[in-house]
Amino acid sequence: MDTMRIDELLKQLLASVPEALGSVRSDLERNFRAVLQSQLQRLDLASRTEFEVQVRLLERARGRIDQLEAGVVALEKRVHELEQEIPPASD
Repeated sequence: MDTMRIDELLKQLLASVPEALGSVRSDLERNFRAVLQSQLQRLDLASRTEFEVQVRLLERARGRIDQLEAGVVALEKRVHELEQEIPPASD
C-alpha cells in the first residue's frame, strides 16, 4: 500500500485521538504508522498495476470461454441435427 494511503489512514486514526492526549500525539503517530505498515505488508496486497493486469487477463479468458461455449452449443446443435437424419434402427 502506498504512503499516501497510509497517511490517510493515519489521519483518520489521529483524528479520533482525544484532545487531552495531544502531548503524546507524535508518539501515537509514529506507533500507528509502524503498526499500519507492518500489518499492511503482512496482507500481501496486489498493487493497482498488478490488479489491472489480472483484470485484463480475466477479461480475455472470459471472452475465450464465451467463444468456446458458443462453439460447444453449435456442435451440440449439429449433432442433434445429424441424429435426426439417421433412420431408426430396425430389429
